[in-house]
Amino acid sequence: MDEIYDRLKEINSDIKVLPSSGYSIDGLTKTILAKGCDGFIQKPFGTKKLSQKLREILDTK
Repeated sequence: MDEIYDRLKEINSDIKVLPSSGYSIDGLTKTILAKGCDGFIQKPFGTKKLSQKLREILDTK
């Protein structure tokens, strides 16, 4: 996940990234969040939760 995030940011530094995992927030996720990742969503999630997270991310600059 860390390498994918870095590569996405290399391609487009303005891209919004919302990783998702069935595991709790672990060290790797904390590392990505510390780098400036836009958020995290815990699996399982429904469409309402996903929509809320996406709206939060898209509403921030």
